[in-house]
Amino acid sequence: MSEDQTGRFRVALDLDGVTDKAGLMDRAARALELPDWFGRNWDALADSLSDLSVWPEEAKDRGLLVVVQDWQGYAEARPQEWETAQEVFRHAMDMTPALAVTLALGASS
Repeated sequence: MSEDQTGRFRVALDLDGVTDKAGLMDRAARALELPDWFGRNWDALADSLSDLSVWPEEAKDRGLLVVVQDWQGYAEARPQEWETAQEVFRHAMDMTPALAVTLALGASS
């Protein structure tokens, strides 16, 4: 985790090797340091992304930038789930102006 140029706290959500929703939810929970009670479903992900109280402490005052890396394999393996994930990201950003979610187009390394 680090800071982006706009001052938002940056979190990398690396989906390398993820091929299903459960894997995406596990990676999101780890990357965002979500509480144990995180429900690992689409609604819970949307709620967590738009709920500043569960964001990393450094992001609460500055905003949060989630950079989704190596997502292409997941998108190919589960295209409908990937569409839903993108809808969740868009919805959370609409609800929370301090949140930005971007898709990295290149490799993470």
